[in-house]
Amino acid sequence: MPSKVALVTDSSVGIGCETALMLARNGYYTYAGTKNLSQARDLSRISKEEKLPLRIIKLNINSTFSVGFAVKKILKEQQNKIDLLVNNTSYVLLGCFEDVSINEMRDQFETNFYSTVRTVRSVLPFMRKHKSGKIINVSSIAGRIGFPVSSAFVSSQFAIEGLSESMRIELEPFGIHVSIIEPGMVRATNFMHSIVIANKAKKASSPYSNITRKLTKNIEQMIGMGISPREVAYTVLKAAKSDYPLPRYIVGDDAAMIMENRKSMADTEFDKFVKNTILNV
Repeated sequence: MPSKVALVTDSSVGIGCETALMLARNGYYTYAGTKNLSQARDLSRISKEEKLPLRIIKLNINSTFSVGFAVKKILKEQQNKIDLLVNNTSYVLLGCFEDVSINEMRDQFETNFYSTVRTVRSVLPFMRKHKSGKIINVSSIAGRIGFPVSSAFVSSQFAIEGLSESMRIELEPFGIHVSIIEPGMVRATNFMHSIVIANKAKKASSPYSNITRKLTKNIEQMIGMGISPREVAYTVLKAAKSDYPLPRYIVGDDAAMIMENRKSMADTEFDKFVKNTILNV
């Protein structure tokens, strides 16, 4: 029987689905959170076919009540224990800064950043009580590098990185480890569905319409060259199984290449590299 208990957010498709399956196949009793239970049919089918220790639970990461209710349910069933929390919730808001409204920016942070705040706050008291636990936040290479036409998304990922770094130092005395997973482009059938274009950015009258259109087209081409969600899930498992997990795990050759160039290039030189790589300029 699994001896570890894991909670994975946004588990119906993509990285979350593969991560929930990966953990359940490797010794974790896994709770796969999803806002819409009907979207997790494939996950449910695979779990039943393989007889995995996996349960799908309703979890709306934008609702403090929903997060608290789900965590209480898990704790009641698992003797007040959650060993691993994997935060894997985000969407990409495209649009240059001036084209993104305050409300659109707020919605981006509500999902990408405050969802992590909610789940971590819910599990921390119990991890501290047991003096053990791991928190793994799936961010992006965009949490380390600024990219054009995505200032809202990039800002939310930077926020996750800063939060994780601070928590890592604060929680170390309590035996709680915090790690960040930083994938590059992920090859997923649902990726384009996780992209939202800001309202003003859709208009031809926007002074940034050309650069937005160019980036959107290039993203569609780059998806096919990305890593699989399973590769990200394997990295999550690697961090979860480690006695001393690393603060960060870069996933994908593209992400590794970008970070190496960032270290070796001057700022102006790196800006040119980003424009050439992302916009073909």
